[in-house]
Amino acid sequence: MSKKKTGPKGPTQPLDDNDFQKLIAMIRIQCTRDEICEVFGMSDTTLNRRLKERGEENFEALYKKHQGEGKASLRRMQWKSAENGNATMLVWLGKQVLGQSDKQDINANLSGNLTVVGKGYPNV
Repeated sequence: MSKKKTGPKGPTQPLDDNDFQKLIAMIRIQCTRDEICEVFGMSDTTLNRRLKERGEENFEALYKKHQGEGKASLRRMQWKSAENGNATMLVWLGKQVLGQSDKQDINANLSGNLTVVGKGYPNV
């Protein structure tokens, strides 16, 4: 009779389809491995073992496979927000996608002495 391996919290159950979909959803919102392990109550070693039982290579491979879906979803929502007239999002996307920036040219021609007067500042 073989004894199942147990961790500090006792035996963990295999990842059923609902848990696996929850795991994928957490990856899509960029949860870390530590956060995911905490939610499922298992170590990273156990998580990798449970994923192998489902035919997945390991957590890193699964993460690489699904993290882009979350990023694409976020970008889609940002784009939609800009299309709906969100000025902040329009400016931000303009800077990110179009290379726009807030440039301010300041030219100064100083001649003579500069005096700074104020609390804690010596006269210069």
